Amino acid sequence: MQLQVHRLAHSPFCLAIEIALDSLGIDFERREVSAADRSELLRLTGGAYYEVPVLEHGDKVVFESGADSQDVARYIDSTFAMGSLFPERLKGVHDLVIRYLEHEVEGVTFRAYDPFHVDSVEDVAERGMIVRHKERRFGRGCVERWKEEREEILRESAELLRPFEEMLSENGYLFGSQPVYADFLLGGILGNLLFGGHNRLPADLGHLAALPQRLQALRDGGA
Repeated sequence: MQLQVHRLAHSPFCLAIEIALDSLGIDFERREVSAADRSELLRLTGGAYYEVPVLEHGDKVVFESGADSQDVARYIDSTFAMGSLFPERLKGVHDLVIRYLEHEVEGVTFRAYDPFHVDSVEDVAERGMIVRHKERRFGRGCVERWKEEREEILRESAELLRPFEEMLSENGYLFGSQPVYADFLLGGILGNLLFGGHNRLPADLGHLAALPQRLQALRDGGA
């Protein structure tokens, strides 16, 4: 049964799902979505959803039911991962870490890459629609402001990420020797921050810098 991930290549939430699927050895097709035209997603979801990622798996279409849901990740967990992404023993504390990553951490880190993404979009109409979407949410001139504040954003990102560096140095992964969904989410956030090679992590965050590659290596039997 063919699995498709409708995604934006730089999205931290899409990267988290793709890295998780890769680590599980699940073959899937990546379907890039236009940032300016989400009509395909609206048709897939019956008009209910226009963000990414959206999964198509046979006759199933899976997307988030709310701002703090993990419906896509939990579908992968129940279908392919036998409960390893959301282990019962971590219920509660795992949810808190996921929520912190999704809001406090990603709410800052995406601003370091977004201006580079906007500048990379050649089509003026598509670029304008992306900026309009950002400005409706974050205020007029937000993308230019993020450019000007990039060094400050990177410093704040490093401080928000530093506790996870300590966790990884102690355990290998956030909660022990095996990754859970929070590890893949963190990997996706890092993948977004570092996308295209425009940004770098401080040298003292070496465990974080290595995490995306470690997670990808799981497919080939790596640690």
